[in-house]
Amino acid sequence: MTEFSAEHVIWSSRVKEAFGPVVELQDEKGHTSYYRVEKEFDIGGQAYVVLLPDEDGKSAEPEILKIITSQEGNLELVTIDDDDEWENVSELYDELTFPE
Repeated sequence: MTEFSAEHVIWSSRVKEAFGPVVELQDEKGHTSYYRVEKEFDIGGQAYVVLLPDEDGKSAEPEILKIITSQEGNLELVTIDDDDEWENVSELYDELTFPE
């Protein structure tokens, strides 16, 4: 298991540049939700984005997604399927958000 550290984070802005500060995501049922881009970073050779629901006054958990480039060269946001990878990125986000 690879552990990530804040000192190895490379900040990026590819998602904001491609989609703007708010992104639109559709779930499996076709329901559309809007999310603010909170943070984007590369670590361990992979890129991630942290999204917050774009709902005023509501406290919600962030969505952490992997950023990949399709064969056509387009950015795509995908779910992190590997439990260890998700745990590492989630803990890194906490470290970046709530430093000691």
